[in-house]
Amino acid sequence: MVWLILIGAGVMETVWAAALEASHQFSRVGPTVLFLVALALSMVGLGHALQSLPLGTAYAVWTGIGAVGAAVYGMLVLHDPVTFARIVCLLLIVAGVVGLRVIA
Repeated sequence: MVWLILIGAGVMETVWAAALEASHQFSRVGPTVLFLVALALSMVGLGHALQSLPLGTAYAVWTGIGAVGAAVYGMLVLHDPVTFARIVCLLLIVAGVVGLRVIA
């Protein structure tokens, strides 16, 4: 169960990152509120996971999910460049997250 909460917290990290970009430096109310809610949920989930998982494992998984999610969002929605090298690097992050789950 703690892993599902950690994955959810990582997804919320992606959400708050996307909302932060959409807020235009906190000048748009909707994205700003979404940013704050997602940020709070992300932190609560990470905090909960830290009660059962080692800090390094939980933090690496949380940031890995958030980083990959934000990069994919950027490529799909914001038209960030999609290159072979970027995809390979993102897959390496995913492999690291999966590896940490397997050994934790």
